[in-house]
Amino acid sequence: MNNTLEIKHLEKNFGKKKILTDISFTVTKGHIVGLVGANGAGKTTIMKAILGLVGFSNGTITINGESVSLNKHQALSKVGALIENPGIYPYLTGWDHLRLFAEKNITKSMMTELVSALKMDKYIHQKAKGYSLGMKQKLGIALAFLNNPDFVILDEPMNGLDPQATFDLRQLITTKANEGTTFLISSHILGELEKLAKDLVIIDRGQIIKQTTTYELLSTGEKYFVLQTSDDDRAQQLLLDHNFNLKEDISILVPNIDNNSLANALKVLINNNIDVLDVQHKDNDLEVSLLELLQHGEEGVK
Repeated sequence: MNNTLEIKHLEKNFGKKKILTDISFTVTKGHIVGLVGANGAGKTTIMKAILGLVGFSNGTITINGESVSLNKHQALSKVGALIENPGIYPYLTGWDHLRLFAEKNITKSMMTELVSALKMDKYIHQKAKGYSLGMKQKLGIALAFLNNPDFVILDEPMNGLDPQATFDLRQLITTKANEGTTFLISSHILGELEKLAKDLVIIDRGQIIKQTTTYELLSTGEKYFVLQTSDDDRAQQLLLDHNFNLKEDISILVPNIDNNSLANALKVLINNNIDVLDVQHKDNDLEVSLLELLQHGEEGVK
């Protein structure tokens, strides 16, 4: 596979404190990769190191085969990024920002198309000092996309965005990825990341504990049957009496352990004159799957 980004054995210390330990992962060209972990796990430090904004103690970072370091930035010429809060000049308009940072090949029509995609038309010619948090965030995102980068790095891009703006950003990222742009995205809004990311790099306390796909992580999570009956309280007690390990007290969640799990549960209920009104499948979402992985600690280390 053609990798846009390769990180090998990256280490970062602040004084005697170790921030990153033996970080190694790849980002495949054209993929949307989610970098996930708890606050303080080291996600932003990794992104800053990729962008040559902070140095590192050991290891290598290459983008499209070219190395990146604190003093070597040539490989970043086709990289767009939004890290932490966007840098906004309050007395410039949003349009002024785009003009200021646009390369010579970026035309007015290309800028207008980007503004429309993020639904910034109504305020793009207003001074940024009057922008709300969400408006500033969208301007920062627009600047990251402005020069048609091959690789885009976004740190918490949904911060401050309302549901419509989040949807618009998701559409833009998906469109660009389908056109071949590579993405590395950090977000604590795991529901949105689940809709976007094909691959995941999971970090905990400065260490990579797993590089996987979203599908693989979700498929390893627990699965349940959710039952609705004519008498849920009695149905729960009957299943417990027959050694079914129900997941919660508030719902009848029968673990999908094997192909006979549902059939056996239904047989118990029907034999006891309880009508089954509805059966639904329930899978773990990304948040639950990630929490389960982190709770396993060393069992998740690869």
